[in-house]
Amino acid sequence: MTQTPLARLAGPIALLAGVLICTAQVGMFATLDIDDRAAALADPLFVASMATYFVALGVALLALVATYEAQAHRAGAFGLVAFGAAFAGTVFLAGNHWFDTFAGPWIAEAAPGLLAAPVDHPVLTTAALASYALFAVGWVLYGVASARAGVYPAAASIGIAVGGAIGFLALSAPLGLPLGIALGALGAWITWRVPRAVVTPKAAAS
Repeated sequence: MTQTPLARLAGPIALLAGVLICTAQVGMFATLDIDDRAAALADPLFVASMATYFVALGVALLALVATYEAQAHRAGAFGLVAFGAAFAGTVFLAGNHWFDTFAGPWIAEAAPGLLAAPVDHPVLTTAALASYALFAVGWVLYGVASARAGVYPAAASIGIAVGGAIGFLALSAPLGLPLGIALGALGAWITWRVPRAVVTPKAAAS
């Protein structure tokens, strides 16, 4: 099976996604002031950690595509559905986080009272919950699909499913850490011990 350049880079990309997610989550957790959201959004380290997490979600999308492509031949219809759900959920969550990262500091300056106001608008609440739920369900399904395909280690696939379940609150550090650790571990495994199922015929012949 011939692989695209992206699939061949699945290991390093997944490893990078895991490192970025974990770094950002630790930074956010260490600098977040839960009693004063406006103060946290005025902290350059907190904002930098949030921006890193936004980038990390983008890299996680690349890792998702790359790791799926390498196992698509064995993932079947269920794997395709799982991939689509995880992809859409990550896009939605990244959009949510983009607003928090780049509009949040401006709101903290221009209208700090909004940060303390309860979020009770039905459209906003429904959209936010939908993005959290789709992100969690998508990664749970992707972990299950990977375990079923058997291309990657079962432990890594289960870790992704568990990380996805906890990832319903992935924007609240440090609850995004489990998925980051699982992605990083999978990336390390692919990078340093490529499974026979995803080796190209040319590489196998050599």
